[in-house]
Amino acid sequence: MLKSSSKLLMGAALIGASFASHAYAETTINALFMAQAAYSEADVRAMTDAFTKENPDIKVNLEFVPYEGLHDKTVLAQGSGGYDVVLFDVIWPAEYASNNVLVDVSSRVTDDMKKGVLPGAWTTVQYDGKYYGMPWILDTKYLFYNKEILEKAGIKNPPKTWEELTEQAKTIKDKGLLATPIAWSWAQAEAAICDYTTLVSAYKGDFLKDGKPDFQNGGGLDALNYMVSSYASGVTNPNSKEFLEEDVRKVFQNGDAAFALNWTYMYNMANDPKDSKVAGKVGVVPAPGVAGKSEVSAVNGSMGLGVTTASKNPDEAWKYIAFMTSQATQNQYAKLSLPIWASSYEDPAVTKGQEELIAAAKVGLAAMYPRPTTPKYQELSTALQQAIQQSLLGQSPPEDALKAAAEDSGL
Repeated sequence: MLKSSSKLLMGAALIGASFASHAYAETTINALFMAQAAYSEADVRAMTDAFTKENPDIKVNLEFVPYEGLHDKTVLAQGSGGYDVVLFDVIWPAEYASNNVLVDVSSRVTDDMKKGVLPGAWTTVQYDGKYYGMPWILDTKYLFYNKEILEKAGIKNPPKTWEELTEQAKTIKDKGLLATPIAWSWAQAEAAICDYTTLVSAYKGDFLKDGKPDFQNGGGLDALNYMVSSYASGVTNPNSKEFLEEDVRKVFQNGDAAFALNWTYMYNMANDPKDSKVAGKVGVVPAPGVAGKSEVSAVNGSMGLGVTTASKNPDEAWKYIAFMTSQATQNQYAKLSLPIWASSYEDPAVTKGQEELIAAAKVGLAAMYPRPTTPKYQELSTALQQAIQQSLLGQSPPEDALKAAAEDSGL
């Protein structure tokens, strides 16, 4: 009897232990994000806290790196299985798919997702007809302008063409309002490629034709010629050749630029009276076009969230991605990055207080021009970055610099 009762007690203890371990079982996933532009680190942490409250059995370790470190961190961690969820740029799915970095999640993407998300957003995560994640940051570059400076210069409307931008900047300079009215992010980094792509789209250029470089001709050459002439004319801040997007934001917020090309996030940051000297004076329009060629211009600067092939917890990783990219989450945090969901643009929670930005977004997001889709994108981008720098510094004429980039692109 004692034996059987002790067996019962032992059995009860084992059952209790198994329930306890189940109740407190916790899966930890590691997620890699970017510490600049779009959603702030505080926003990502707040979204993640909301997710873990809904899913107490999943813990999320967050890591933030500058955009410039995002690609290499993702690739280098694959061997050690470091990340479950990674943020990736629209330019990387071809490379990541070819090198088995991201999981094909086509079977996880629901019909509701397919119907609800803006069609252009899906291009961020697709390669070869497959889905490698969910779009999360839907973004393009806009032309920001200082309303007060334009008014003082007697300029009634912001420029509709790139030529008008140069003319208006000259007027502002000649009237002694600002020495260098335009700020760009032309450092030898991906930032410069985004500005260059915006101009390529305006001039109707092609990066590639039949898989071979074509940016050294036509609109691609026109775009770099415009950059060089703007730089040489004295209307562009000479430090633009070292600026990234955050530098541009700071210069604009300080009142030291009348015009700046930048991402969505700058609108509300530059309108924040706590940190900005130009709050309430910030205007935003789609990036200009070229007379006879285009009405507006735009680069696809969107980013997605994907599950790595190294992840040991793909179901939990996808659950986290679905939460972070959901319409409810995105609508709640729509001040630094606009939602991927079509119907969000009619929601007062999203539009209130940023009607001007939404109006520009409806035009700009529809005109987004892609950087080239190729597994060798990194080599191509590096070659183009060097060509832009050499041309700005006067070390090489644009024609020669782009021809050399075409040869060095690996294509």
